[in-house]
Amino acid sequence: MIHLRPFIFILAILLSIQSNSQTDEQVIREIYTQSLTNGKSYDWLNHLSNQIGGRLSGSLNAEKAVAYTKEELEKLGLDKVWLQPVMVPKWVRGAKEYAYIETKSKGFETAKTTTVNICALGGSVATNPLGIKANIVEVKTFEELKALGEEKIKGKIVFYNRPMQPELISTFEAYGGCVNQRYSGAVEASKYGAVGVIVRSMSLRLDDYPHTGAMSYGDLPNEKRIPSAAISTNDAELLSTMLELDKSISFYFKQSCKQLKDVLSYNVIGEITGSEFPSEYMIVGGHLDSWDLGDGSHDDGAGVVQSMDVLRLLKESGIKPKRSIRVVLFMNEENGLRGGNKYAEVAKQKGENHVFALESDSGGFTPRGFSFDCSDANFNQVLNWKPLFKPYLIHYFEKGYGGADIGPLKTDAVVLAGLRPDSQRYFDHHHASNDTFEHVNKRELELGAATMTSLIYLFDKYGVNPIPNQKAIKN
Repeated sequence: MIHLRPFIFILAILLSIQSNSQTDEQVIREIYTQSLTNGKSYDWLNHLSNQIGGRLSGSLNAEKAVAYTKEELEKLGLDKVWLQPVMVPKWVRGAKEYAYIETKSKGFETAKTTTVNICALGGSVATNPLGIKANIVEVKTFEELKALGEEKIKGKIVFYNRPMQPELISTFEAYGGCVNQRYSGAVEASKYGAVGVIVRSMSLRLDDYPHTGAMSYGDLPNEKRIPSAAISTNDAELLSTMLELDKSISFYFKQSCKQLKDVLSYNVIGEITGSEFPSEYMIVGGHLDSWDLGDGSHDDGAGVVQSMDVLRLLKESGIKPKRSIRVVLFMNEENGLRGGNKYAEVAKQKGENHVFALESDSGGFTPRGFSFDCSDANFNQVLNWKPLFKPYLIHYFEKGYGGADIGPLKTDAVVLAGLRPDSQRYFDHHHASNDTFEHVNKRELELGAATMTSLIYLFDKYGVNPIPNQKAIKN
């Protein structure tokens, strides 16, 4: 009988020696080759999207996703895999929403109705069982709402119709410029006696898909909470045009969503323990939950499977990290950020020394680079690495936002980074029913996983507090 264990041990040593003798260019080339020829991210995403589906926090699908990703991480032969308990909100959509615009013409007794596409915003209350019908008032800003005041708002439905600015090249900047109407629109409208809120979907494309997303009532008492829904961009245009012609039109909508008690869920964590500095932690992650309308392939199934593949690619490339590297699949980013907060809370309680965190939560499109929340010294080190990424057309290295789930880890000593793919199509799918597997390109997804792995490799090798004049080996 042949014993394979000694041969496997010798092979691991040889791979380690080979990795240590390679230049950074050669190691990164191997990482990209492994991802593009032997990637696992696309297969994992296929299962998450098509066998499990949308993974709203607290749902059965979210439970299935936890079990599936934990099992897959265990297959990778990591040093540790575990579940981190976290209580999450449980909001359910209920029956499909229904809405129409109602117009009355002079001389006609019956009204004409035009059906439109809406969806309840996450966290909203339901309408009454019969639905709500009222006159509707269009505004683009909270200032316009305040100027109209209670006299013109009370008893009516407020229609927020501020679009994403198309002239902004950064679609995330365009999104940030109008998302407050979705998140806080109900609170503001309720101050003036509105009975409901309809919000233009956060998308640059004109289509028939309503886009959901989180909204908040803040400290508003239950009796003052009004139902809030998103309307597709096509129907927002239609509604606005109809209001220009006739201010007396009515709007009807019905939704049966409900907020239930918090339930137990989990962050899924896997670790490769560091060979030299095991108590220094570097993490890479995405959020396992999604909204319920599509299957969450771009937001954020892509980030989940890319992060899982980072640890696999390190092992496949023969890289033995100096520092402990964790993949963290966060639960409940979409409507609470409970997973990110819990991970940071536990890390602080245990006194864990986190030095670097990388997040992928901008879709599975072609990677362009990274944004960094870090010191000037660490950012200058990153700029020294730009030539290593040039062959892969990775050019975007800017200071900026890291990510929502890794944000709670922020200290002066931690480097936070966010993968930045091309964002021009991201909001076509964001939080909508067309965020589905067929809209993810396999090669783009795998390029993203390789790009993330390369950055992890470099930060692990050179650390987050660079020695003066220390640069990556390019020759």
